[in-house]
Amino acid sequence: MGTKTANAEVFLQNLLVNHLVAQARTVESSVNRALTAVLERNERLASEVFLTEPRVNEMEIVIDELAIRTLRQADLLDAEIRLVVSALKINNDLERMGDLAVSLSQRAISLAAMGDVETPAEIEPMAAAVRAMVSKCLGALIYRNVDLAIQVLESDDAVDQFRDRIFDALLATLATDSTHVAPNLQFVLASRHLERIADHTTNIAEDILFWLRGLEVRHGRAKQMETPITDAAVAGA
Repeated sequence: MGTKTANAEVFLQNLLVNHLVAQARTVESSVNRALTAVLERNERLASEVFLTEPRVNEMEIVIDELAIRTLRQADLLDAEIRLVVSALKINNDLERMGDLAVSLSQRAISLAAMGDVETPAEIEPMAAAVRAMVSKCLGALIYRNVDLAIQVLESDDAVDQFRDRIFDALLATLATDSTHVAPNLQFVLASRHLERIADHTTNIAEDILFWLRGLEVRHGRAKQMETPITDAAVAGA
C-alpha cells in the first residue's frame, strides 16, 4: 500500500470519527434541552429541539456516506473494519435519540398547555440518570474510553427500575383519579421516551466496546461471561 493511499485511509477514518463525535454532541444537546423542557415545561427549549432535528437528520446521511467511502478502501485492518461497522450502528442510534428528544419536547409542550400539574417524584431522578448515561456515552466516544462505556452498560438497569416505578404509580393514579388522566398519560409517555434514550446509549456503549476491543456484549452475552466486564477484561479481548 502506498503512502498516499494509507494517508487517504487514515484521513477518511478520522473524518468519520470526527463527524460521529459532532453528531453525538448535537444529540446530547438536544436531549439535555428536551429533559429540561419536560421538567420545567419550557416551550422555548422544546422549540429549539425541533429546530435542531433537520441538522441531525442531514448529518446521519453524511456519516453513512463517509462510512461507505471508508469501506471502499482496500486492505482495511480488522480494527478499521470494526470502526466502520460500529460507526454505522452508532449513527443510527444517535439519530433515534434525536427523534426521542423531539418526542420528549412534544410532551413538554403538551404539559405546558395543561397548566400547573404535579410531576411524578421519580421523573427528575430518572431524567438525571439518563442525562448521565448520555454524557458518559459521549465521553466514551470522544476519548475512546472503555471504562465509561462499561459504566453506561451498568447504569441501564437503574433507568428501567425508575420506569417501572413511574408506570406503577401513574397507572394506579389513573385507576382512581380521572381528573389528571391527560397529564399522567404525558408522563407515562415521557418515561417511555427516557427509557428508550437509555437503551440507545447502551447500544452505543456496546458498539464502542466492539470497535475498541472487538468484544461482543450484545443480547446479554456480557452477563453470560464467567468474569464481570471490567476494563482489564476487555483489554485482553
